[in-house]
Amino acid sequence: MLTLSGRVIRIAEEATDKQKLLTPRRQFSLSTNPALPLPLRGERAYLSRSGRPVPLGFAHYFAFNERPEDLADETPCTLLSDEFAYLADGDVIGLTGDGRIRALFRADSDHNSILLTEQCNNYCLMCSQPPKKVDDRWLLDEAMETVRLIPRNTRSLGITGGEPTLFGDGFIDLLQHIKNWLPRTSLHILSNGRTFADVTFAKRYAAVQHSDVMVGIPVYSADPARHDYVVQAEGAFDETIRGILNLKRLNQKVEIRVVLHKQTYEGLPALAEFIARNLLFVDHVALMGLEMTGFTRANLDSLWIDPADYKAELSKAVKVLRSYGIKTSVYNHQLCLVNADVEPEYVKSISDWKNEYAPECESCTRRTECGGFFSSGILHGYSKSLRAFT
Repeated sequence: MLTLSGRVIRIAEEATDKQKLLTPRRQFSLSTNPALPLPLRGERAYLSRSGRPVPLGFAHYFAFNERPEDLADETPCTLLSDEFAYLADGDVIGLTGDGRIRALFRADSDHNSILLTEQCNNYCLMCSQPPKKVDDRWLLDEAMETVRLIPRNTRSLGITGGEPTLFGDGFIDLLQHIKNWLPRTSLHILSNGRTFADVTFAKRYAAVQHSDVMVGIPVYSADPARHDYVVQAEGAFDETIRGILNLKRLNQKVEIRVVLHKQTYEGLPALAEFIARNLLFVDHVALMGLEMTGFTRANLDSLWIDPADYKAELSKAVKVLRSYGIKTSVYNHQLCLVNADVEPEYVKSISDWKNEYAPECESCTRRTECGGFFSSGILHGYSKSLRAFT
């Protein structure tokens, strides 16, 4: 598991304590290229490795544990601990005046997402990013700047929350900004879909005309009351379905996401039938394992079920969706805990920065095919049926 945020060892020495506290959040695109043309250096920060000469002319310098000897005293240099040694050329980081650092984008990863807000109008039992009633528009401002620093050849990018659409005009502006700066980057947005029930907003979203964007929207049950219970919001099911319908009327890509746990697994085959009969036109269905973090830990008794105990329901749902020609994927599961008939839809999906394997996996001959666990799943318990393929 990678450390994506933390404190630096020491921030730039030339600033006074008062200046450090007043310094706004800054973002840097990192370079490890000592031959970078001089006109480009002023827009980037140089990531120094020990024993290598430090080139001049960069806007800021980052080094590990100690300041490079050949760096002039007046040059701003922030020291990082070895837990950030994974940082590399093209990465984007955020730095605050009080010495906090966040990795906002990693150029060598296919699992980059921008957190747009921690606010949400759902309160899901298993939310991995518990919502907060705070004014966090600074995250939207940060996102606008991050996009400008991301390499143009980036293949894919996620937008997540909270509920990103709650920013309204700001959300639409960000999509337009991404389209302008990263025109060849595919975009995946995690949303509860409720804002799209407003057809005017849905039309404004479609009017951006991004060439490759999909909205991932959760539907947890064919029973509206059960869905509303899971998301802890009365009327959410109706708004979500209307949102999906509005988006598809406007020819926008929609993915339905289903998190499997004690409150949803029994109704999974019925939900697959509901989708096939009423939402056949969606672009993708993702059936997802439970992440043991956030609200899940507080509601563990109401949520946790051994994946081995719902293998039959998962197989039935996949069979239904497959028979209707709906593109389906099974995410966040261990390969040994799904039936063989599910394997064609199985995807190794857990983000690299929070992916781990259990001790039982060490000798498994199919480990490279398996998605493993969220690191939180290793910490808080996993299936007793886990076994290594031989």
